[in-house]
Amino acid sequence: MNHLLKEIRHTPLLWLLAFVPVVFVVQKVQPGWHTLLFGLSVLAIVPLATLLSHATESVAAKTGDSVGGLLNATLGNLTELVIALAALRAGEYTLVKASIAGAIVTNTLFMLGASFLLGGLKHHVQEYNRVSARLQAGLLFLATIAMLVPSAVSGVESAARAEFTHRLSVGLSVLLIIAYGLGMLFSLKTHRELFASVESGEAEEQPWPIGLALATLAGVTVLVALVSEVFVESVQQAAISLGMTPAFVGFIVVALVGAAAEMAAAFSGARKNRLDLSVGIALGSASQIALFVAPVLVLLSYVLGPTPMDLQFWPGAVVMMLIATLTAFLVTNSGRSAWFVGALVLMVYLVFALTLFLMPPKAQGSAVLGRDDRVPGHPQCVGHRPARLDLTIVQA
Repeated sequence: MNHLLKEIRHTPLLWLLAFVPVVFVVQKVQPGWHTLLFGLSVLAIVPLATLLSHATESVAAKTGDSVGGLLNATLGNLTELVIALAALRAGEYTLVKASIAGAIVTNTLFMLGASFLLGGLKHHVQEYNRVSARLQAGLLFLATIAMLVPSAVSGVESAARAEFTHRLSVGLSVLLIIAYGLGMLFSLKTHRELFASVESGEAEEQPWPIGLALATLAGVTVLVALVSEVFVESVQQAAISLGMTPAFVGFIVVALVGAAAEMAAAFSGARKNRLDLSVGIALGSASQIALFVAPVLVLLSYVLGPTPMDLQFWPGAVVMMLIATLTAFLVTNSGRSAWFVGALVLMVYLVFALTLFLMPPKAQGSAVLGRDDRVPGHPQCVGHRPARLDLTIVQA
């Protein structure tokens, strides 16, 4: 415990942890102050993400960067999973799909590109294990194809289309989970020697005891999930006040805040020339969402949801996920990186972000959400009640 208190005292950024209880107090006393809650929740998530990165680095020092990256990706995705389960129970399936697509694109492009850029600005050339990166990119490509197939198959008559799509989605979900399990077995068991980290990291500070690190990981992950719930509940009305489009909020803002914990660890690892950890977090998180979280949500919809959910994504989301996957596959092929590579990857992400920010509401309805997803409730922002913002999307 002394290690944790010492870290908080000597890291000014962690002083923002004081905003964590403030968020819950304001949310309890004035739940209608959406813009204030939006700002407070962001200020609370940033120090929590920093604390999570320190704990992850301590675990990685004991287990290696590959396992450390996997652990961080798993705990970081818990936030997305909690949010998606809440939307699943409410029957807001378009919201679930939007959060999945946004998280995959953000992790693959923004987190990976920013890690390359930040690490490259400090180190001339960085190296990492390209076998691990190519495996994650390959698994991500498989998941993207599985999400593309239900939308591409159009030869089924309309009367049987719904039943066919649901049955196909269940089968694809099982296959994706099996593929994810086989990938884990391959990388952590049968061929783990191929995924050893490149020994290029800087000298590390004394890591925390493993018990304290694991306890911190668990506790901070729960707090991140709770604060993220407040954030997502307030972001819808805050978006109206701040002039942000619904598509931009769903794919960019929510995804960035939801992945803040993972990003802190990835960026810290890149700056310390531990790019294996950064790449493992970025691509591992994206592939885990695509191959495990998304299929599990489809299967759980038969138990928790009012109706079954399928894997049919709207064309705009599939195109962005496919481009993000191919970009990651291309830039990780050499196993070496410099700051300019990161800048190029970030440019691809900024193209998507600028398009979604400037896209008119009516165009968002067809290009981003798809014309078959006209369901009540805003598709990309969690909220307890639909607002005028929702209707502009649904009616488009």
